[in-house]
Amino acid sequence: MQLRYSRWFYTHIRVRYQETDQMGVVYHANYLNWFEIGRTELIRELGIDYREIEQHGLLLPVTEINTQFHTPARYDDRVTICTRIADFSALKLHFESQVRLLTEEERLALHTTNDKIEPTGKLLVSGATHHVWVNRDFRPVRMARETPELFALLEKATERTDSDVT
Repeated sequence: MQLRYSRWFYTHIRVRYQETDQMGVVYHANYLNWFEIGRTELIRELGIDYREIEQHGLLLPVTEINTQFHTPARYDDRVTICTRIADFSALKLHFESQVRLLTEEERLALHTTNDKIEPTGKLLVSGATHHVWVNRDFRPVRMARETPELFALLEKATERTDSDVT
């Protein structure tokens, strides 16, 4: 099975004091919140607000989380959350996430180059989240039937051209 990756989406945040622990580094659970920020902003950039998804009666709970910690972030660091769709179907949606420490030049390059730029900078945390589409009763649903316009956006976001295949 060939995975259907989207381009990377980038969200910049600054580490707040309350996100750090007694060791002066970001408390590990905060990275999960950052992954969610990245997912929410990715969906928004695709052209649909998560609130709209919920108004269609769809929910997207997390069913699995994988996280690898490489180097800690610290108070006042400007970190970049890198997020992409790693695969999807009518029932499931998988995201890949990275939290990176970019130089100012690397951050600026994200705004001046094409959408296919790969994440750069120092890798702090990497991971993935798996989700399943459910209705308000938490019964699995086929998102393609419930919101075909959203399904079309996901398909378009993960389209591969011959030059994308390695």
